[in-house]
Amino acid sequence: MTKQIHAPSRPLSPISNAVAAALFLTATGAQAQQQTELPAITVNESNAAPQAEVSGFGDVPLRELPLSATVIGGTQLRESGARRLADLTQFDSSVTDAYNSAGYWDYLTVRGFVLDNRFNYRREGLPISAETSIPLDNKERVEILRGTSGIQAGTSAPGGLVNYVVKRPTEQDLRTLRLETTSRGSVLGAIDLGGRFGANREFGYRLNVANENLKPLTHNLDGNRNMFSLAGDWRITRDSVLEFEIERSHKTQPSQNGFSLLGNTLPAPVDPKINLNNQPWSQPSEFNALTGSVRFSQALNADWRWSAQIGQQRLKSDDRLAYAFGCGAEGNYDRYCSDGTFDFYDFRSENERRTQTAGSLNLKGNVMTGSVKHELGFGLLASRVRNRFQNQAYNYVGTGNVWATAVVPPNADAITPQTNRDERSTELSVQDAIRWNDRFTTWLGVRHTRLDRSSIGNDGSNPTGYKQGVTTPWMAVSYAIRPGLLAYGSWGKGVESQVVPNRSDQYSNAGQALPALTSRQWELGLKGGSDVFNWQLAWFDIKRPMTNLDACNRLFITPCDGRYDGSAVHRGLEAGAQWNTGPWRFGGSVTLIDAKRRGSTAEPAINGQSPTNVPKQVLRAQAGYRVASVPGLELLGQLSHEGRRNVLPDGSITLPSWTRVDAVLRYDTKLRGVQTSWSLAIDNLFDRRYWKESPYQFGHVYLFPGAPRTLRLGLSVSL
Repeated sequence: MTKQIHAPSRPLSPISNAVAAALFLTATGAQAQQQTELPAITVNESNAAPQAEVSGFGDVPLRELPLSATVIGGTQLRESGARRLADLTQFDSSVTDAYNSAGYWDYLTVRGFVLDNRFNYRREGLPISAETSIPLDNKERVEILRGTSGIQAGTSAPGGLVNYVVKRPTEQDLRTLRLETTSRGSVLGAIDLGGRFGANREFGYRLNVANENLKPLTHNLDGNRNMFSLAGDWRITRDSVLEFEIERSHKTQPSQNGFSLLGNTLPAPVDPKINLNNQPWSQPSEFNALTGSVRFSQALNADWRWSAQIGQQRLKSDDRLAYAFGCGAEGNYDRYCSDGTFDFYDFRSENERRTQTAGSLNLKGNVMTGSVKHELGFGLLASRVRNRFQNQAYNYVGTGNVWATAVVPPNADAITPQTNRDERSTELSVQDAIRWNDRFTTWLGVRHTRLDRSSIGNDGSNPTGYKQGVTTPWMAVSYAIRPGLLAYGSWGKGVESQVVPNRSDQYSNAGQALPALTSRQWELGLKGGSDVFNWQLAWFDIKRPMTNLDACNRLFITPCDGRYDGSAVHRGLEAGAQWNTGPWRFGGSVTLIDAKRRGSTAEPAINGQSPTNVPKQVLRAQAGYRVASVPGLELLGQLSHEGRRNVLPDGSITLPSWTRVDAVLRYDTKLRGVQTSWSLAIDNLFDRRYWKESPYQFGHVYLFPGAPRTLRLGLSVSL
């Protein structure tokens, strides 16, 4: 299903040299720096959740920042039974699915914009590719920034950023074993070990190992995944800390085909156990990843510190699918036939290799100018991407049907060329939080990015490349009306860089780079509360320039001159709150969004319409009750509701709203002095059948059903 092949790279000598030099300088002077001390690097859930590194102001609690972000901590990850990023949409009403097929990698929509898997994801603050399966077993938390990310990222889609934060060494010894099984017999086993050792406990470690036998209720989707990760640190002196982490993961599982419209009709929700990828020759997709990073932090004095970090991600994927796509018999290539049949293809893209290397240098500190305090930050980030692909198979093999009864022959001839891509980028950022007094703060930031991108067919054809420089500013003001109540307003820009597809048979300016696509966002918000009750309200207005490239491809416009084609304007209101009182705890969020396409001359019919697969309103709610008569027993409930959305760009067909309820019963107790936690969870408690999402992706309408009712039983033992 890899219909879009993306950006690659070259050696990392400038970054490596810079980091090596910085480490050498620090090593020679570290012993002299004994009067200051770095903040503790041990990550515990209780103190990690209020802050978010993805914001760019990782030292400032979220309640004080003039932006919107969600931090999903380890407890939420465990309680929800989350295995993948798509499972976390239940915690944020501004985050919804975007082509989340079982067995494939994840896509997210934030504030109505689909995040770009090449540019909108971070791991430990460094850019990574999300075109793979990313495990959550060794993640301390997942941070989701909502809105334009011009000062946090060089180029990215305007919806926001996702940052994965790995588990780090613990101060106290940690020995946890987790077992979990599901209705059909999936079995997960995981261990989590952490602690410190050495004469002065200067060395720390965190080991996570997980293996899962995947047996979902959906037919023909059995698979397996495993993960090994190790994180460590060395407190060289009170002021100098060296950290490292490495993760290796493997997942093999067939992908699930999406359903589609039947001609001009939206079919009733199907049995979610049906899988159209059920041919005798269907093979699983495989995702292998090796990722790691090293970070050195040095306190210079009580006010200033710097850090150097370098990381690399190496991905290998085999993407395979008996691919249902279009209806040639009726001339509709974006949906299935009226009678429930469709064109079947043997799709195989094997040995896809993606490598991304990134390095950063950061300096942060405080300066007083009279009575005004400046919290300054300077950053240099360089990254290299190298993507290499072989010919893929994309061969018509016959006619299938939505009842999954057709059998067609395979055709694995890999004769379709792909495009290799390389990218080099260098980003320089400066930010300043100016504290005028205890109440009023102005926030300023700017990032300048230099891009060097090139691509060439894996057969040596159609070479193209371009260089581009972009600058993205951001500014905000915040005012503490009273303790526990903050008002803020912000304005910022984000930028995307796009090139016309290198197809001279369709585009008159094939292979040419378009001017940088600069989006802008206004946001106004209120934040308030205490440890017992906290809340946030935010209004946003995002304007993103659009191109005619999708329209030219979808409508078969030839010749097509790739260019700007109007804009997308997304306005919305977000509200969220958490409340803990006595035995009760409540949480939830709601998003109301008015997203419209404007100014398109390629497709005038879509002007004034909402983008596909963006619900007009979303509600997420959680509730928990601790049973006083049975200490350790807690009942938890989760509700998700998503409103109507467009299936087609012109709004002629819409997807109905849906509501789903999940329930968890958890019991924490001690057995012979050993802390244990039992959980019994039921996902989709009422076994509702519904269309969960309707992405219009890869030039095709897809319909994905909600998962059937699933039972999960878990046991966690802390030794």
